[in-house]
Amino acid sequence: MEKISVVIITLNEEANLPRCLESVAGLADEVLVVDSLSTDDTVAIAEAAGAKVISQPFLGHREQKAFAIAVARNEYVLSIDADEALSDELRESIRSVLDNWTHDCYFMNRLNRFMGAWIRHGGWYPDRKMRLFDRRKYVLGGINPHDSFDPVEGATSTQLQGDLLHYTDEGFHDRYNRLNKHSTIAAKAYYERGKRGNLARLITKPPARFVSKYLFKLGFLDGLPGYFIARTDAHYVFMREAKLRAHSGEKGGGN
Repeated sequence: MEKISVVIITLNEEANLPRCLESVAGLADEVLVVDSLSTDDTVAIAEAAGAKVISQPFLGHREQKAFAIAVARNEYVLSIDADEALSDELRESIRSVLDNWTHDCYFMNRLNRFMGAWIRHGGWYPDRKMRLFDRRKYVLGGINPHDSFDPVEGATSTQLQGDLLHYTDEGFHDRYNRLNKHSTIAAKAYYERGKRGNLARLITKPPARFVSKYLFKLGFLDGLPGYFIARTDAHYVFMREAKLRAHSGEKGGGN
């Protein structure tokens, strides 16, 4: 049976962490929590559950996860966020893999919860993620604050059965506040990668995002939560592009 390390990054996750830790209990040789100097009971909860805790000032979403993976005890890792949990079916799928590890990387579908409902439309499902892998066979992708793990060239991969349950923002205001914060991080990250603000994108991309999410990707089938998701996603794009344009203007090069 292969040994794995479960790696979790945290910052003030006392409300979510118990559910996450319970879902991986007994599955891993090591549960590693890399904590960004939480001021609540996150560290105490992790230690009480038997997890190893490392305190690390926040490096950025992608960088913090890369750090956690690098310092884990085992080559095989399961990366999971504090507000996520394994479904029973996914847990059993992972257990089967540990008995017979046949691929380098394993993908799973993430099922997101919003406003008390599991969201299956609007581009939110299947939210396919690679979270179980040989750390020698992955490359870190995405752009802050959204990371992704991808197989290196030549690595083998397959899909697991079961869902990774994501307990995302519980209401409109929580989601708006998070997206406001994330749009600031994303605008900075885009600017650092050489992207500049553009008035045409600022005008056209937000409504295009709403139409895509709500109509083409059937977000309306999720009722009121589906509408809020499409609306706030569109506003997130607006905030990101507006902040990027403002940042570009401050530094020079915006239009």
